[in-house]
Amino acid sequence: MSDPTPAAITATADPQRETFASRFGAIITMVGFALGLGNIWRFPYMVGKFGGAAFVLFYVLVVLVIGVPGLMAETALGRYTRRGTVGAFERAGLPAGKAVGWFFFAIVVAATGYYINVIGWVVYYALGEIARAAGSALDVSAVLPPDTGFSGKSVLLQMACTAAVILSCVVVLVRGLRHGIERAARIVIPLLCVILVVLIWRAMTLPNAYAGVAWYILKFQAADLTPRVMMAAIGHAVFSLSLGGTFMVVYGSYLTANDNLTANAWWTTFGDTVSGLLAGFAIFPAVFALGLAPNSGPGLIFATLPKVFAAIPAGWLFGLLFFISLFGAGYLSAIAAFEVLVAALTDNTRLSRQVVVWLVAGVAFLIAIPPMINNQVFIPWDLTFGSGMQTLGALVAAVTVGWAMNRGEAIRALSEGAPRAVPNWLYLWIRWVIPGALLAVGIWWLVTDVLHLTGGV
Repeated sequence: MSDPTPAAITATADPQRETFASRFGAIITMVGFALGLGNIWRFPYMVGKFGGAAFVLFYVLVVLVIGVPGLMAETALGRYTRRGTVGAFERAGLPAGKAVGWFFFAIVVAATGYYINVIGWVVYYALGEIARAAGSALDVSAVLPPDTGFSGKSVLLQMACTAAVILSCVVVLVRGLRHGIERAARIVIPLLCVILVVLIWRAMTLPNAYAGVAWYILKFQAADLTPRVMMAAIGHAVFSLSLGGTFMVVYGSYLTANDNLTANAWWTTFGDTVSGLLAGFAIFPAVFALGLAPNSGPGLIFATLPKVFAAIPAGWLFGLLFFISLFGAGYLSAIAAFEVLVAALTDNTRLSRQVVVWLVAGVAFLIAIPPMINNQVFIPWDLTFGSGMQTLGALVAAVTVGWAMNRGEAIRALSEGAPRAVPNWLYLWIRWVIPGALLAVGIWWLVTDVLHLTGGV
């Protein structure tokens, strides 16, 4: 029997599909995977790279005007079709929707490979702080891929740490949505909040910490808000909120008809944005207090911050807490990435969830090996499968809701569970403004990071 036509699909079309246990569980889970490494690893170095306050303030604006309606569109697409990436586009009426779904499935496979490697680095850095507390010296930088060439030690360390991360994800994934993923988020998110508060307190009590705060959010100059900064802020908002036609679509498919997508989107955006801002308050005052450079790029976390921890009393403890928080954030996002793949295979094959979880884990480990070699592989892998393809996925999802679904279906899908229908202008915003903004970011990424026609971002 073929799939029902888009018009016949409702949020109750698949009564066997597992749903979140509660609205709180849905929100905290979505905040958890949206938070990820994007907020505690990527957001601070993006702030440093793009000049501080101008980037931060424009980023906050973007998550409100692009992020919230984008989240609504993707979760509505998932709930309306009751399918993840593979199936949602087809059921919503997008031409070649099934092929598009499998394309993004392949993108998530590739992206998961490099992402879990970074989480593996975090694990090794946490072990380094424990070793320092015990009076031992552990060269934590040995886990990082070299800029060029090949390091057998680095690859072996990465393989071990990555395997440990994957196995920890499997433990949660085999238990399903409510007893695995949702329960993990309920434990990890409160722990992250406590750790961030402790780290902020320590950073703010260091001498000259205020200089870091001022640079971070107070020293705004209109001249700093260049097109380069604005495009970077929009692109990071997509990355940070886990837009991309994958994560949010899958978790949207687990929502009930009573869930208010508008409220969920606002709460998810709030939690995600606040966590990123708090990470900045935990990092930049400490960096400025010790006279270090805030613009050290991706190395801000793995090169600059360890120097901070080494220079302050009981620094190993604060270093350990930081890397635990970084692991927790990345761990929830890794679980979400795996769930995109698991949902695609369980939706479209007769394989059991347990078999699919182990199959996905094995494939992810193999795909993770090439980015381990050196940064000449890792960085283009990140730019292509993280930044570029994620923006493309968000664009396709917005186009699907705004153009493939008819207006009445889209508004009903966005409004179900809310006390009143969403306004028509919001539908038009999703149809025109969000695709336009994402298309601009995609073109900018192609011109700068791929073709290098403007000197790079």
